[in-house]
Amino acid sequence: MTMDIELTVNGEHVRESVEPRMSLADFLRERLQLTGTHLGCEMGACGACLVLLGGKPVHACLVLAVQAAGETVETIEGLSESGAIADLQAAFHDRNALQCGFCTTGMMVNAHALLGDNPAPERAEIRDALSGNYCRCTGYEAIVDAIDATARKRASDVEAPA
Repeated sequence: MTMDIELTVNGEHVRESVEPRMSLADFLRERLQLTGTHLGCEMGACGACLVLLGGKPVHACLVLAVQAAGETVETIEGLSESGAIADLQAAFHDRNALQCGFCTTGMMVNAHALLGDNPAPERAEIRDALSGNYCRCTGYEAIVDAIDATARKRASDVEAPA
């Protein structure tokens, strides 16, 4: 048995038939070939599969594709192509916050959501926001530095006279 779903993914209308038990992560990766949504633990513990669902970060491995019907989904590909996270990407690169890169997509989606909700987070708030993202390579300090630097740069760009 399949179910028809319609949703918007990275600004594009999508209509597909899916098995009711298919996760959103599998739908994005297998059906839409959006492989930036990584699968790590498939239990919601690592954060590698984070996407924005209705503007909020969710573990795509824990959400069924049918639950996303009628919603808007933004993946790392959409955020990258739109330029929404270009400054975050540059900051991650400049501070060597990338390492192996497996967790990076989830980290950037999460950081983007954090900075959207709180444009000037304290370092402790950044760490708290990242608590659902697991990284085995960086020790997190460079990631926190990159997000902090992005927040400070965005604030100075807003304050600078035109």
